[in-house]
Amino acid sequence: MKPMIIRPGVSKIGAVHFERRLFDSLIPLPNGTSYNAYLIEGSSKTALLDTVDPMKAEVLMEQLKDVSKIDYIIAHHAEQDHSGTIPMVLEKYPNAKVLCSQKAKGFLMDLLLLPEEKIITVADGETLDLGDKTLTFIYAPWVHWPETMFTYLKEDKILFTCDFLGSHLATSDLYVIDRCQVYDAAKRYYAEIMMPFRSFIEKNLDKIKDLDIQIIAPSHGPLYDDPNFILDAYKDWVYHKPKNIVVIPYVSMHGSVKKMEEYLETSLIAKGIKVEPFDLTVTDTGELSMALIDAATIIIATPTVLAGAHPMAVYAAYLANALKPKTEFVSIIGSYSWGSRADKQLTEMFTNLKAELISPVFIKGYPKDEDFKALDNLSHTIAQKHRELGIL
Repeated sequence: MKPMIIRPGVSKIGAVHFERRLFDSLIPLPNGTSYNAYLIEGSSKTALLDTVDPMKAEVLMEQLKDVSKIDYIIAHHAEQDHSGTIPMVLEKYPNAKVLCSQKAKGFLMDLLLLPEEKIITVADGETLDLGDKTLTFIYAPWVHWPETMFTYLKEDKILFTCDFLGSHLATSDLYVIDRCQVYDAAKRYYAEIMMPFRSFIEKNLDKIKDLDIQIIAPSHGPLYDDPNFILDAYKDWVYHKPKNIVVIPYVSMHGSVKKMEEYLETSLIAKGIKVEPFDLTVTDTGELSMALIDAATIIIATPTVLAGAHPMAVYAAYLANALKPKTEFVSIIGSYSWGSRADKQLTEMFTNLKAELISPVFIKGYPKDEDFKALDNLSHTIAQKHRELGIL
């Protein structure tokens, strides 16, 4: 991979990880990812913005082989996919200093064992003069760690946002070419990583709204030469009320729960509600996470296993609670044979959701006429709630 020129004196370097399929031993990467670093060469000083995951360190170091000096390494975020190669860069450029937020200093020392004397902390709004290029540092806590910051390059009107506004997408394109592909990748990224911090995202979107931005340069995925493309998407995901959608993550062992899910799905659709069911035995959790962004209602459907919910249903409830979508309503449906506390177990997991609980429908055995009537009542209640919210 060769450096890609963004503006005179400003290059995108880093690495594309086409083959990576799992991030943090947790997040599926169906389209790989990239680790974007940026080299800014001013008339008097040179700055490297972030590095790459150590798995791709040799790619970054090859790009730096003809760079005679680096004065500053800007660490926007201490997570190792961005910071992990800083020690190797410091070996090559022993006079370089690492610049970071005040909170990031301790993280870098703990995670990378960087010596304290190598680190200089910068304040929110502080500037750095590289000669003919001026960097302004903008604190952006909790997108998605507490120490995160952005850098704004005044002369070229480029905002470097690290993880914020990025996408796990392996591509050789410098800028967004396929808008549909990038939109989906960015939405998945938002759902899995940024959505739990929605209130902080609101504050940080407000913090950059008055900047004159021509290019947004994140640390994952392509750059945005039309900044409104990604900013408008985030405003929709963050600010707008949820849509007329019911998401149903379900798991069925012997057919009872599947029959309930199918009946409820049909009943909801007949009332003009969009339904997105997810069979948890085969579901990509990233797809489920994306669906949660827009859903007004979540209904988890589970059989009973050892008196509790099926482990996959428990994980779905845990995921929804951890991601904290703007969902307005939640409920549970399921079945049991001799006894169950699955509905209570799952209900108690929704501590982070500011959502109204609609009475669960939990039945004994295979669904019967009275059970179908209860499911009809549930769909009627959901439709009424959606109308009251103004989305149906």
